[in-house]
Amino acid sequence: MTAVDTARQPAGPQHATARAPQRSAVPLHRLIVVELRKLADTRAGLWLLIVIALAAAATVVILLFAADAEQQTFVEFFTFAQLPSAVLLPVLGILSVTSEWSQRTALTTFTLVPERGRVLTAKLIAAVLIAVLALGANGLFAVVGNAIASATGGDGSWTLGGDMLVQALVLQVVLVLMGYGFGALLLNSPVAIVLYFALPTVWSILAGLVKTLRTAAGWLDINQTTTPLSEPAMTGDEWTRLGVSVLVWVVVPLVVGWFRVLRREVA
Repeated sequence: MTAVDTARQPAGPQHATARAPQRSAVPLHRLIVVELRKLADTRAGLWLLIVIALAAAATVVILLFAADAEQQTFVEFFTFAQLPSAVLLPVLGILSVTSEWSQRTALTTFTLVPERGRVLTAKLIAAVLIAVLALGANGLFAVVGNAIASATGGDGSWTLGGDMLVQALVLQVVLVLMGYGFGALLLNSPVAIVLYFALPTVWSILAGLVKTLRTAAGWLDINQTTTPLSEPAMTGDEWTRLGVSVLVWVVVPLVVGWFRVLRREVA
């Protein structure tokens, strides 16, 4: 009887734990795909991508009709095409973080994937990938523009140094990560967008007006330190100044915002 009763007894806590199915974590690559899809799922994100593409195409048209023949080169088309994405892609970086809170989907997201750090990593990688894709799209627009220029009497030179390609990529990635950092720090779309554009602009204006700030602006004004990225072969000093400004405007907001998201309660 004792042996039979023991066999019929319900499994204890240890047995129940052992038999409980293990919930596997969602692979990071799948989270990245989800975050990329989210960037175009909202009306704001979709229209932002459309506007960036149309604006990049418009730069090609402007150069074809307004620039002198000697200025119609692949380098000029490529450099000019970077402007729309450099201005607008950071807004997409902001929305990639703030949309979870403004649309109240954070509870669902962090319930499905409790490891918030993995979600933030996926969002960050998705933002960088969008910057890379934007660079590739701008290159295609530049190819089309330069081909048309070659056929219509423009210079049509195809020379593009590797340093300019790397610098263009750095520019897009730095700015989209800056937007990401502001979004994570503030977790409010309108406030983050306004401050992203306003704070660097105010700092640039103050540095231009106040003589004692001009030396510091050479290191801390990200509008000033990113300008050489659109020019051939940056010097070591220019890279150093860029690094300092990136530390202040990109790394600090990103790190502080990252920990804020990790610790914030989801209502």
